This record gives sequence, structure tokens and C-alpha cells, in this order.
Amino acid sequence: MLGVGNVSSVREVVGGVTDSTPTQTPDAITFYWRPGCGFCMMLDRKLTKLGIPMDKRNIWDDPEHAATVRTHADGTETVPTVVIGDVAMVNPPAAAVLAAIRTEAPHLEPDEPSAESGLLDRVLGR
Repeated sequence: MLGVGNVSSVREVVGGVTDSTPTQTPDAITFYWRPGCGFCMMLDRKLTKLGIPMDKRNIWDDPEHAATVRTHADGTETVPTVVIGDVAMVNPPAAAVLAAIRTEAPHLEPDEPSAESGLLDRVLGR
């Protein structure tokens, strides 16, 4: 079962079918959200401040987006759900998103922030 902050492989078997879609280098992380979601707003704000490029997908605007989230969230529409390369995360902390970026899409990793902001250090617990 995928719970809060859990990470799964996009290639896992879902409903008896394995996703064999070839992985491509992403230009942005895929950020599934819905209006009114406080957790989505908090994570979006942190990732935006870090300069992480996001392809934002509202699950209430497109049934396919909602279906994608359900495949990663144990049949629920729990958001935020973030997909980076072969990694999907349900309601992840920003530090988990950054860790996945390092392994799955290092070209998207943010530059070190200025000394005055220190946001990256706070997110990573440094």
C-alpha cells in the first residue's frame, strides 16, 4: 500500500499490467494537484522557491490525471502526487522530491540558493 510520502516505481505492476513505456529525460517534474489542497499549495510553494520546473496537472480538470494519481496512490486521489522519471511519490516532503530529482533527473536540481534565503538547506535539514 502506498501511504503518505511513499515512493513507488512507475514501472510497478498495476492491476496485473506492467508499464513498459520507455523512460525519457523529463523537462520538469510532474506535479498532480487539485484546488483547495493545502498540502499541494505548501509543496508547490517550496518547489517554486527552489526553482524546480513543474508540469502541474489538476486532477479535477482531467480524468486521465486523476486515473494516473489513483495508480500511484493505492486507488485514491491523494495529492500532491509527484512523478519524476521512474519514481512516483504520494504527498512527499520537499526533501524527498529533491532526493528523487538527484537520482532521476539531476539536470533539474536547483542551484545553491543565495546565502540569505537558505531554503534549500532548510528543506534538506542541513
